[in-house]
Amino acid sequence: MTNPSTLYRGGVLHCPAEPSATALLVRDGRIAWLGGDADAPAADRVVELDGALVTPAFVDAHVHATDTGLVLSGLDLSSVRSAGELLASVSAFAAGRPGDAVVLGHGWDESTWVDPRLPGAVELDRAAGGRRVYLSQASIHSALVSQALLAACPEAAGVPGFDASGWLRRDAHHVVRVAAQGSVGLAQRVAAQRVALAHAASLGIAAVHECGGPQISDEEDFTGLLALSGAGLPEVYGYWGELSGAARARELGAVGAGGDLFADGALGSRTAHVSRDYVDGEGCGHGYLNAVQVRDHLVDCAAHGIQGGFHAIGDAAISTVLEGFAAAAAVLGTDRVRAARHRVEHAEIMSKRLIAGFVEYGVVASMQPAFDRLWGGAGRMYESRLGLARSLESNPMGAMHGVGVALAFGSDSPVTPLDPWGSVRAAAAHHSAAQRMSVRAAFAAHTRGGWRAVHLDNEGVLALGAPATFAVWATPVGVERGLPVLQADDPELRGPSDPTPLPVCRRTVLRGEVIYEEGIS
Repeated sequence: MTNPSTLYRGGVLHCPAEPSATALLVRDGRIAWLGGDADAPAADRVVELDGALVTPAFVDAHVHATDTGLVLSGLDLSSVRSAGELLASVSAFAAGRPGDAVVLGHGWDESTWVDPRLPGAVELDRAAGGRRVYLSQASIHSALVSQALLAACPEAAGVPGFDASGWLRRDAHHVVRVAAQGSVGLAQRVAAQRVALAHAASLGIAAVHECGGPQISDEEDFTGLLALSGAGLPEVYGYWGELSGAARARELGAVGAGGDLFADGALGSRTAHVSRDYVDGEGCGHGYLNAVQVRDHLVDCAAHGIQGGFHAIGDAAISTVLEGFAAAAAVLGTDRVRAARHRVEHAEIMSKRLIAGFVEYGVVASMQPAFDRLWGGAGRMYESRLGLARSLESNPMGAMHGVGVALAFGSDSPVTPLDPWGSVRAAAAHHSAAQRMSVRAAFAAHTRGGWRAVHLDNEGVLALGAPATFAVWATPVGVERGLPVLQADDPELRGPSDPTPLPVCRRTVLRGEVIYEEGIS
């Protein structure tokens, strides 16, 4: 039978245009009918929903798929809470592996340790039995490396950010990261990418935005991932972060020349470019770009008809980016700049002036609510770096949404785990009450917002004629207007300790094709 139709009935549908709908018909990859069970048309197949919730599928607007897969199948250090635990994890992981293997790990975060002392390169050598070791910090903007890996990358010694202790930042980190990633063979890389995409599908994610570039991955990694897009897995929309590299981005199959095109670093490694000194360290971080470079990049993107964008976390970096936007608008006209929907990834430290700039130039803010959940609030990393007042002003999703900034939510996985409902809850339960969003608005940013960010404006809704891209959920919590009630009333229970159960994905459908079904591997 060619293109059989499928009727899904007996559910709770998040469908504002048809609020009483309990069933939908899928034909030729699109929603061909919506309505009540009693009026449902005949179909070749019938799926009984048994009261399950049906929503548009999620889009994760910022991921690193290969790194995510390597963490899921490798050395995950997110739970270690001391240098000793980190070394023990490295030792256990390295045991039994070939002596020439590179130990790759990710996720350590010294801001969660009682004693923030980091192990040195020699200690890592000892723990790994002399193997080369590369352990990226949670932010991915710094890493601990062993003496063996430093010896294999002598060129890193003369580069900004080098430290003989083995904690590398800035450009030195980029040099060693390239060498570490070069140890991952083709088969291991493809397997990691498949693991990451399959895991995303199991969480109700039907599309991801891969943020690649010469400093974060390589061309083979990027194009290999794009080749997996939609082949029984979520769709992949690629961003290639190379300065004035719009032509190359197009050649590689990217939808944009942006993503992790670094205007600065990260707060975790104190390399985000902020306007006031870090509370727990010297200086204001580092800006990698100037306004002229930003302008020229946007003009280059316009010449090639492609979306542009930048990674910018600190307010000083974002200010530089917006200066470049103003200069590009002087060349291209503001309307042309706005129409491109250029992006800024992260946008963590903002001000009213900077938010106004996003509105003026139609900038899409690709943000990660889990950053506030994990590092915001009193006693956490943002307070350590910025002080409490500034930390509570970070990740101002509510303020940005309130004035019309287009939001696209994601995880930056593996910086934070793929966890779309957790991100919706984090946005609704921001540590600062002034920055909270409704569950409905946060859900839209994590679904339709991701599609709009890649100029697919008619996707991300359950509507007649729309692509049949949705997820089916077993939800043990109350449902309000077709969405779970996620926000805990008790402020002490917000964030990672919020006990409210999250919906569990039973099926993910992408353009009519089932890409995940509970109980089927």
